Amino acid sequence: MSHTANIVWKTIGIVIMGSLLVTAVVWGFRMTPSSVPCTSMRYIIEDRNERMYLTENELTQLLKAEDIYPVGKNLDNISLSRMERTITNHPMVRTAECYLTPRNEVRIRITQRVPLLRVQTGAETYFIDRDRRVMPVRAAVKDSVLMVRGTVGIHMASGPLADFALWLQDEPYWQKRIRYIQVLSPAMIHIHLRGENTPCIVLGTVKGYERKLAKLQLFMENSAQAIKDKHYTELDLRFHGQVIGRNPNL
Repeated sequence: MSHTANIVWKTIGIVIMGSLLVTAVVWGFRMTPSSVPCTSMRYIIEDRNERMYLTENELTQLLKAEDIYPVGKNLDNISLSRMERTITNHPMVRTAECYLTPRNEVRIRITQRVPLLRVQTGAETYFIDRDRRVMPVRAAVKDSVLMVRGTVGIHMASGPLADFALWLQDEPYWQKRIRYIQVLSPAMIHIHLRGENTPCIVLGTVKGYERKLAKLQLFMENSAQAIKDKHYTELDLRFHGQVIGRNPNL
């Protein structure tokens, strides 16, 4: 066979191999995974070692109730975005991300909501979470957070009182001393301390709480014995530069 013939046959071979490759690619596109069933599903709850406010079973039941549980369904019949929306609507879920693995397994990555303070009014009890949204009370939620009682609206709870609760988490002196906050009105807020025979702290409005409590901390550190000896039932912080102690029996 001549050199020219060899070149011709090599060229034909390359063309044939190229055609086969193109055919394989086209066929591969036609055989997309749309007709392949989902093999399994796995929940990845990011903070499950710190808290577990929900169960995988209730998430599965939630998906089944909406007829979007993916296992056994063909991939072209699965809406990951709808699954995300459904899981995110769970009252204990903060975020949800659904994705498909190369092995046709659906995974849902979840973060849970974290309570910041607990509000107890005459009509209801609820949490405000770190995103300042109302979060329902569940037996599984055992986080130790600031308790607020009294005449409290959502706006006040998710606004200035949430600010106070966040500030309190970085203030170990007050964090270990405050038992709960009582809101008589927006202009009359009391702080109740832990321990027996401790005076009630009259904060007034929540405005300027950092300055007021810094003043009170200094007073308590320097006048602890006087507070005890005089049996103060109230320490009033409403007046600039002063801490006024009261004992109705004196």
